[in-house]
Amino acid sequence: MIVVDETSAVPPFEQIRSQIAAQIRAGELADGHRLPAIRQLAGDLRVAPGTVARAYAELEAAGLITTSRAAGSRVKGQSAEGTLPSQLDLAVQHLLDRAEGSGLSRADVVGLIQGAWAKREMEQGGMK
Repeated sequence: MIVVDETSAVPPFEQIRSQIAAQIRAGELADGHRLPAIRQLAGDLRVAPGTVARAYAELEAAGLITTSRAAGSRVKGQSAEGTLPSQLDLAVQHLLDRAEGSGLSRADVVGLIQGAWAKREMEQGGMK
């Protein structure tokens, strides 16, 4: 189920994109699963069709779905080689969504990541 929070600082298209991506990553939407038509989902969520179209376009650009006029939008199977980068990209997008929703700046997020990396290096005795 996809929900758009109208009070969120995160744009509706990004909320839709991140929720669908998370469902794909969690295996809730399997390879070949047909996503709702753009107009149908837009009506269900009470957003403009262009909002859903943008979310679908970004999911397609990330290699998570394929879209055709005849078959609609479907979840695209992930190859073993493409899985980790796709998962990392989704994790980064989720991090950015949460950071933006919390009012953190780019510098704040970079500082948090650098601090976490340094802590991990200390705990593990150095990394690459």
